[in-house]
Amino acid sequence: MSAPVSRFPLVQLRNVSAIPITNGLGEAGNPANDEAWPRYIRTTDIAAVRALDANKRVTLPQEVARLAPVLRGDILMTSAGATVGKSYLHQTDEAACFAGYLSRLRVRPDRALPEFVAYWTESPHYLDQVQSGAVKSTIENFSAAKYRAMWMPLPPLEEQRAIADYLDRETAQIDAFIAKNEELITLLTERRAAAAQSEVEHHVGLGSRLKFHFREIDVRAGSKWEELPLLSVSIHRGVVPRDDDSESSNESSDLSHYKVASSGDIVLNRMRAFQGGLGVAPCTGLVSPDYAVLRPAPDVDPNWLALVMRTPRFVSEMVLRLRGIGTTDSGAVRTPRISVADLGAILVSVPGSTVQAAELRAVATSTTQIEAALSVAQRSVELARERRAALISAAVTGRIDVANASISSRLSQLTAS
Repeated sequence: MSAPVSRFPLVQLRNVSAIPITNGLGEAGNPANDEAWPRYIRTTDIAAVRALDANKRVTLPQEVARLAPVLRGDILMTSAGATVGKSYLHQTDEAACFAGYLSRLRVRPDRALPEFVAYWTESPHYLDQVQSGAVKSTIENFSAAKYRAMWMPLPPLEEQRAIADYLDRETAQIDAFIAKNEELITLLTERRAAAAQSEVEHHVGLGSRLKFHFREIDVRAGSKWEELPLLSVSIHRGVVPRDDDSESSNESSDLSHYKVASSGDIVLNRMRAFQGGLGVAPCTGLVSPDYAVLRPAPDVDPNWLALVMRTPRFVSEMVLRLRGIGTTDSGAVRTPRISVADLGAILVSVPGSTVQAAELRAVATSTTQIEAALSVAQRSVELARERRAALISAAVTGRIDVANASISSRLSQLTAS
């Protein structure tokens, strides 16, 4: 693995590790386990570099957990799956252990500070190495051996502390800005949904079963998969090209088993439909084989139907029909999803095409300003995240002197370069 550029000396990660970088346990997490046992950290538990999802806490018995302990200052890095490379810094004394899809780094205190290394794992300097070295098969993976061979910048300890303190201050400002805009996005999204609700929600719960107004399409790509773009379903943006969707997971290298969705088909993420994970395909493309592809009847406008399916009343009907809630006999958590058959049982009164068009125009009129404000807020978040990454990368690689840098001056120089 080649070493990227840095003003500081570069060392392989194995040379700053106090113990071998290894993967964790291959155990299944069971929510029914004793809460007093050590926490079992899995890839899905990582909410941010310094935070775990409190709602996903599971435990393992002490005799099992002691085989892969996580101590204060340990850094866990995802080795497989859609979020390969994602990291977490353990900053508490809570007893914990870690799963097999994670690699553990315990830094040598005489060589590196965990806080500095954690910031480095948020930088393109680190992420680019993961991306270039990841093996793509059915799931993407980056082995513990590859983590050991990664190159990281290593300034003196006192400079590492200065960089970490500087980034604590500066990223806090950016994170506050992002949080404020994300709150605005949530509010605007709710207002947009309310506008649609007032126009079309009254159709839900009346009329005939939805199954009479669409048919499921299950056409596989086969040998033509390379000719079609890959599409994904975003909760906030509907159906979009995969490259434009940050919420999507990494795809397999062979997409011949993927489904073909034609322009105008409704694509449904069956696991996230009740959260808004559906939309209209903007072009013919490939979608995950776990998605449902629905083709509305000729007298049903797909945009109108997708609007109806996103309303709170329709969503509540979907929630009532979710299957797979609970755990298996082995303790694995089942992922709730809705079947096409259950979706088709929901009652919807479908008006004539003239009424559908009028309701779509009414929604468009009432949401024009909301959409514009939403676009600005989303773009602000994107730019802030880009600037945050640029700032971290510049600091950990020595491109800026943190002793004299200010966020306003340095960010403007970084984005201009």
